[in-house]
Formats: sequence, structure tokens, C-alpha cells
Amino acid sequence: MGRGDLSDAEWARLEPRLPKNVGRGGRWKCHRKVINGIFFRQRTGIPWRDLPARFGKWKTLHDRHRRWSADGTWDRILRAVQAEAEADADGRTDWTIVGIDSTTCRAHQHAAGAGQHPPRIPGRHKRPAQHRPDEALGRSRGGLTTKIHLAGDGGCRPLAIHITPGHWGDAPQMIPVLERVRVPRPGGGRPRTRPDRISGDKAYSSRRNRHYLRRRQIKHTIPEPKNQRANRLRRGSQGGRPTGFDKVVYKRRNEVERTVGALKQSRAIATRYDKRAYVFHGTVTLAAIRLWLRR
Repeated sequence: MGRGDLSDAEWARLEPRLPKNVGRGGRWKCHRKVINGIFFRQRTGIPWRDLPARFGKWKTLHDRHRRWSADGTWDRILRAVQAEAEADADGRTDWTIVGIDSTTCRAHQHAAGAGQHPPRIPGRHKRPAQHRPDEALGRSRGGLTTKIHLAGDGGCRPLAIHITPGHWGDAPQMIPVLERVRVPRPGGGRPRTRPDRISGDKAYSSRRNRHYLRRRQIKHTIPEPKNQRANRLRRGSQGGRPTGFDKVVYKRRNEVERTVGALKQSRAIATRYDKRAYVFHGTVTLAAIRLWLRR
């Protein structure tokens, strides 16, 4: 087993969640060797063609990662691993305080220049549904950037991931991130989508977000900026009641920041090399799966 490869315990948890076969045209190559190669590329950020020969043909790894990113296989595996953790008494998901945050990733020049139409997936007749015209690339002073929005539980594990261009704001993306939280329940039934409390910084403070959280009966700890507080006081009784804020609870916001730091330990996430947004989303989702397997 090489450095960064799946351990036997991690493989035992991951193997039952993987697709069994291609469908037509033959069987998959060894899943463990291919996934170890994908993890190696994600951790080091090297080009696909420069992968060590011990992982097999680089095109096999590239095509499988691209296919599973397009058809939602990585997303389904992430939910399955989350459901397993929810059923485990020792590693149960901490819903008491779910933190929400974002991080900006610099896009390499190889990530730019994607065509207007996504390429077809081998063996598929439809183009990937995750295609978006902006490819989640935004231009800022530093160049092209991509922003990762995520919600993490108290155990520093990602619950949901959302990819946007780097110049998009944080507040409008809070609701799309929370809508992606869907952890299957161990006993079956509807998945859990509502945390006990949401914690975020000032960037997520808006009347729309607070109204959404009240409607879903989700407690929140989000500080109110000075300009919003002054505007509320200026309007008098029409400005509404003061927002509640607990400094002790807000100290646990470091958990989601540590989750972001753990994801960006992978160089292929700290710097985006993938042209397509859905492939980069799959890369981030794969890193989230690894965090759930390890913790």
C-alpha cells in the first residue's frame, strides 16, 4: 500500500457502495487500484498523463472519474457514507451546530478555455446534466477563481457542497447549500435535511436568509453587520426585533473552517485544474468522501 492509498478498513467501507459493472462492453478494471490513482492525482495535483504506472493507464482513471462526476456516482457514494456514519453510534453526525462557509480556489490556466458544449460521456447518449455555461469560473483581480460553498457538521465533515464562480457572494448561496443537505436515515424514510442550528459569519446575514431559517424552524447564530443594525434601528418598529447572537456558540465556527482546511490539503482542490465544473465538483466530493471514511 502506497502513501495516501486506501487502507483495508476504508476499502471495506467503500467497496459495497461502488458500481458493480459498466453495463455493456465488459467489466470495470480493479476499482481499488483506479480509485487510489484518482486519490493520488487529487492529493498531488499532477496532470493525469503523469500518474505513476502502478495505477494503470491514466486514461482509465481520467474517464472513470469524469464519468462518475457526471452521472452523480460520487454524490451517491457520499450520501451512502454519511448514512453509515449516521447509523454508527461512535461516529454519528453532529447536527447540533452545522457551520456554513466558503473558500476561494485559484483556477489554473489549464482550467480555462472549455467549449460551449460539454463532451459526451463514453457509452452515454446524453450530455452531463451538471453542465453550466459559466463553468463556475469568475474573474477577479487575481485572475480566474472558483468558490466552494459548504456546510459541515460538528465533526468537521462536509454535509453538502456547492460550486460557484469566485466573484459570487456568500449570502445568496446559503439557501442552495442547505437545500443540498440530504443525509439518509438509518431506519429508512425521508432523509434528514434540517440541522438544529446554523452558524455563519457576517457574510450570510440578510433578511432573506433569516426568514428562510425561521420558516424552516432552524436556529441560527449569524452576527449582524453594523450597517444592517443601523438600518434596522433607523426604521424603528418597522425594522423588526434585534437578532439573537450567542458568542459561546459562535466560537464553534472554527469547525467548518477546519473542514475547509482539510479539503484544501488536496492540491487539486486548493488550485483548480479541471476544465469542467461538474468534474471539479466531483473532485471536491471525492475529498469529502475521504474525510468521512477517515473520521
